[in-house]
Amino acid sequence: MTQKPRYIGLDFGDKTIGVALGCPDSRVATGLETIRRNLPEALRPSINRLREIIAAYNITHIVLGHPLNMDGSLSPRAVMTGNFRDKLQRNFKSLEIVLWDERLSTQAVTRAFATNTTHGSKKRKETYNLHVDEMAAVYILQGYLSSL
Repeated sequence: MTQKPRYIGLDFGDKTIGVALGCPDSRVATGLETIRRNLPEALRPSINRLREIIAAYNITHIVLGHPLNMDGSLSPRAVMTGNFRDKLQRNFKSLEIVLWDERLSTQAVTRAFATNTTHGSKKRKETYNLHVDEMAAVYILQGYLSSL
């Protein structure tokens, strides 16, 4: 019997990786967590955490946000994301890894939270900062799932 596709969406950043989980039946993305990258140059701890998530949720596909420039050209961040994709491919050979155009994903999440944080408490702003990358991963994965 063939396994149903199971997806995670990733928003790869300098200090964090936002992670979202995609429900294969309803095609709805939900936030899972934000992986902190204490040493941005050291990806091994992040890869190990992703390995745990992939095993726990029987993931078959990774949808990685690809931050292109507005004109569609590669940004420096897109090049770094491509290098991260290559590391993912070496570590998770059996998974399909898809690059998904994430232009404006962080801005969309920021706008969605703006009304809650502009006049909000310090605690609300801290919560926003903690979850913005996770919500960007949701935005990325939801866009991909909606295209299926």
